[in-house]
Amino acid sequence: MKPNLSPLEEEQRSGTKEYDFFDRRLDGMINMGHELVILSDKVDWDFLYESFVDVYCSDNGRPGVNIRLMTGLLILKSIHKLSDEDVVERWVENPYYQYFCGEVYFKHKFPISPTSLTHFRQRVGEDRLNKILDETLMVAFKVKAIKVDDLKKVIVDTTVQEKNVIFPSYPRLLYKAICELSKMSKKYNIKLRQTYLRVGKSALVKYFRYRHAKQFRRARKQEKFLKLRLARIIRDIKRNKPEELVNNPEIKEHLSKATEIFISDKIKSSKGKLLSWDKPEVECIGKGKIDKPYEFGCKASITTTLNPSKAGHLVLHSKALHNNPYDGHTLKEVIKELENRTGITTKRIFVDKGYVGHNLENKIKVYRSGQKRGVNKQIKQEIKRRSAVEPIIGHLKNDHHLDRNYLKGQEGDKINAVMAAIGYNFARLLKYIKENSNKILLALLKFRILLTKIRKIIEILIPENQKLKINFG
Repeated sequence: MKPNLSPLEEEQRSGTKEYDFFDRRLDGMINMGHELVILSDKVDWDFLYESFVDVYCSDNGRPGVNIRLMTGLLILKSIHKLSDEDVVERWVENPYYQYFCGEVYFKHKFPISPTSLTHFRQRVGEDRLNKILDETLMVAFKVKAIKVDDLKKVIVDTTVQEKNVIFPSYPRLLYKAICELSKMSKKYNIKLRQTYLRVGKSALVKYFRYRHAKQFRRARKQEKFLKLRLARIIRDIKRNKPEELVNNPEIKEHLSKATEIFISDKIKSSKGKLLSWDKPEVECIGKGKIDKPYEFGCKASITTTLNPSKAGHLVLHSKALHNNPYDGHTLKEVIKELENRTGITTKRIFVDKGYVGHNLENKIKVYRSGQKRGVNKQIKQEIKRRSAVEPIIGHLKNDHHLDRNYLKGQEGDKINAVMAAIGYNFARLLKYIKENSNKILLALLKFRILLTKIRKIIEILIPENQKLKINFG
């Protein structure tokens, strides 16, 4: 296996420090007491290297980019809610980012393209990215921010991880299908009587204007116009398709999608509908919110500690769930994965009322919000703490990419859910390290002030001749 270490890791393993006259060392530029520097020393980069090396490095071909650089960029991206391009730009400007990613000297140019982060995520996958989430808990144990007992009582809840899609109204989907079929016909030289792009766009604009004016009969007329034009294009393609393109997978896929959209107005349930042309995995989920009756994406399960640790509530498990499962049916799988990864048996689980009829074994106590039977005074107080997961979900959405997922496919949904939890945990640990380092500096400052006061008292109380005896005697 070809070596795939960062410059800082190679220097630490060899035990030598080589100085270049023209390059500036990062450890001479930055504050070594900064929270990001302390965090980089606490992370077990060798463990992450061993977790990713089998899928990212090979003895054949060009050597891969060093794993610490890629892992560090993903962590920084998740902490600060940045895009791939933004985190690369900040890496070039920020020496602390470069030190965190394992560089020795300050670099003025990024060594790879931002698209390498996309390839790294796709190659590594959800299972190995969970190793980084496990490492956040190990770092929390190292800095004494969390205890083992904190992991025995957990809160589990689900939320919606929305996909980056526009609201899927039926006429808009019809027009999208018309555009995509016209584009495909032009690509394969399939003759159409008319593309209907211009009149279709006009009909779509009129539809929304009529809806806004509450003229629903006229709006339905424009919707019917778009539906009939889509049916004409589908028939034209099937009729005029050349024999050599009969088994073309792209044409088959486009026709099946267009047909599914065409008949979707007759399907009452959202489970059988195509809600997005480019992202067919999108589901319609209703959580009963007043401001958002329907959300389009997938469910995500979030598990956190019942009682706050020194660093606050940390996310123990995060997972994207497809096909809109019932909340209670997800509990068994979530707790099994949590116990396998942490090695700690869960004693009590606190959930909301949506988990009635869960399929978990009886050996683990599950308490629902508002439960009256089988609870004592202590458990009543713990049940009231179930709502502590709600602000955590809010932080995951507002600060760590869980509100809108830009990654592709179902695998992208799973990766985004894990990366949001990683960013949240590292952000909490950075805040904890910063507060602790400030406390140490404040204590040292107070001690220094105390020494100064003692020295002044000695100077006042002890005469000059006795000072000489003390100094030279």
